[in-house]
Parts: sequence; C-alpha cells; structure tokens
Amino acid sequence: MGALSHIRVLDLTRVLAGPWCAQTLADLGADVIKIERPVAGDDTRHWGPPYLKTPDGADTREAAYYLCANRNKRSVTVDIATPEGQQIVRELARTSDVVLENYKVGQLAKYGLDYASLKAVKPDIVYCSVTGFGQTGPFAERAGYDFIVQGMGGFMSITGERDDLPGGGPQKAGVAIADLMTGMYATVAVLAALAHRDRTGEGQAIDMALLDVQVAMLANMGSNYLASGKAPQRWGNAHQNIVPYQAFQTCDGWIVVAVGNDGQFRKFGEFGGRQELADDIRFATNPERVRHRDVLVPIVADMVKTRGKREWIAALEAAGVPCGPINDVGEVFGNEQVHARGMRVDVPHPSGATASLVRNPIRMSATPPEVRSAPPTLGEHTDAVLRELLGYDEARIAALRAKSVI
Repeated sequence: MGALSHIRVLDLTRVLAGPWCAQTLADLGADVIKIERPVAGDDTRHWGPPYLKTPDGADTREAAYYLCANRNKRSVTVDIATPEGQQIVRELARTSDVVLENYKVGQLAKYGLDYASLKAVKPDIVYCSVTGFGQTGPFAERAGYDFIVQGMGGFMSITGERDDLPGGGPQKAGVAIADLMTGMYATVAVLAALAHRDRTGEGQAIDMALLDVQVAMLANMGSNYLASGKAPQRWGNAHQNIVPYQAFQTCDGWIVVAVGNDGQFRKFGEFGGRQELADDIRFATNPERVRHRDVLVPIVADMVKTRGKREWIAALEAAGVPCGPINDVGEVFGNEQVHARGMRVDVPHPSGATASLVRNPIRMSATPPEVRSAPPTLGEHTDAVLRELLGYDEARIAALRAKSVI
C-alpha cells in the first residue's frame, strides 16, 4: 500500500509542471486519472524525437519527453468543450480528492470546471491551479513558459559566464527548472491541503505560479539583494567568495574542484606539482586568493590540464580535497553509485516496448514510491474508468465515442 493509495487525483494538466506534481503523487500511491484531449492528447506526446522504440527498433507514438512525467497514471480521453465531456469531468471530480489543472486563468469557468463549480459537487475538494503568473495581479492573463519565467524571475541574471569573459551572458538551466520546482511546490501544497482536510473536512483552492516559485528559488541570492540592495551578478562556474571553487578542464574531460580551506589548497597544488602556490603571499589564504583570482585561476587551469580527470579525482579524494567529475548523461547512468541506488527503472509498455524511466528519488522505509505502470498510451483507460468509477455501460460508452466526446 502506497502512502497515498487512499487518494484519487483528477489530473487536467499537460506538459510538465502539473504532470510532474501528478506523477509524484502517483509514485506515492495515488490513483491519478489523466484527462487528455481525444486524438491529440498531452502536447508532450509529440515532443520528439526521441520516441520510445519497439523491440524491433521502430518508433512508437510516445515521445521520451512525455514518458518522463506520466508514469503510474490512467489516461482517459475527454473533450471538455462538449457538455457531455464536462459532465464526465464533474462526475469524476465527485469521486476524487484532488483536482490539478493548468489552464489559463478563467478558462475552465466557461466549462463549469473551475474551483467554484467543482466545489459545488465536491465540497471538500482540493483544487490546485498551476499558471505562469498566478490567479491575481496584472500579468495573470498571460501565458507562462518556463524559459520566459527563468528570465523574468532573475534566474538567468545569476546563471551563465561572467559578462567580461568569453561566452559571457545570461543562460537558462539545462532543464525546465521553474516548471519542475513548481510541480514540487504544488505537491507539497496538495499534501498540506489534504492534511488540513483530514483534520477539518475543509477543502481549498491552491494558486501556484511559476514566477512566484522562480522568485522563491533565488534563495540566498534573493536575500542577499534584499539585505544589500545590490543585485547579484553572473559568476559562471566560479564562487564569489571562495577560490579555487569552480570547474576546470583536465586533459580528457572536466572536473569540479571545491577548495574549502587553505590546507586543501596546499594539497591541491602539491598533487599538481605546484606546491609553491600555497607559499605565495597572494594565494596563501582564501581572502588573498579571492583578491588575486584573475592571476591564480589561469595558473590552476594550466596545472589541471596536465592530467586526466580520473587521475585528478582519485588523488584529490585520497587527499581530502572535495572534487567530482562533470559527467554527461550517459556517464551519469553508468555511474556505480547511480546504479547501486537503482535510479534507472525498466518497465513493460503496452506497445510491447520497454520504457526506461528515472525512478523517484524519495526513499521511505514503510511506504516507498514505486513504479507500478508505464506512462499510459492515449486513452488507454477510458472505458475502464468510465465503467469502474461512473458506472457507464457499454452502450453509453459507445454513444459517447460515436459523438467524439471520448
């Protein structure tokens, strides 16, 4: 039994932020019913290549992007623009504990599927809305995209190489970090709302905005600005207050070296054959190394290039100098620690293929997350859910399908 096996989630979301929340709840045991448009489905089903491949190497219709955020769910196709489709969603909401949606502000009200409408049929419903800018404020009507929010929310002003160095300028994260973190914050909010409901019987609406989350994620950079009035700048892979604490290129790859004290700096230089660096008054202490960063870093960079990354890592780990490789994704999944922790999970897919997924990182001793099923094919569970939860018979289901409602 999963921790949330008593919870049903009606998932009206698509793309990433909302589905990421829904998948996390599903991993923890919730019955997640994913509502998708007939024929087209979730946008990300088509965001390929790459696509999941059958055993003979042919592409399926399932894009890898879609697979990353939709395991453990049941897919039901419903056209919510039709009165019959809206009735199906309302009936499913009556059997659910949570509704997730990421439509534009006010869009679901015209279908009678907004919080007020569903609260009327399920008074204790937990209704979570995910948008770019929230339900209120001058930007509420705008569509929200992760890339745009990374820029607007300040993240790109502190990410990327320094403006005065080659390649300098703003840089987004390599993954849709505003979407992903909004999905995680939404998960926390849903769980908190369920705890409140269980104590009081009261449901509630949750208003999650990508921009709010991105601003909150500034963390110490945000508080640094609020305390000083000075906007933080980009420092690339370097640290503003510690040197050397950045990425360096070896003769066969990249490593990160995070020298935290003067003793570690001495050991670092000794292995590189530059033991004299620690005795140089310009570099002997961290404050001096920071002041003379522009002199020291090129020296260290040349030193690191004299050996390979495995050699550097083995020696620095033995000496107690914090370091690590910069792995490509192939190296990540080949890493012995990642393998030992079982972060890759292979799951049979209805197409006959095997879907290779990344497991949920949460570890729990009594109710751990699990992968129960592969991301569903489009509409895979429509008939079963309508029969099981709503009591529809075959004739009614066939009539709805004939009218393209499902």
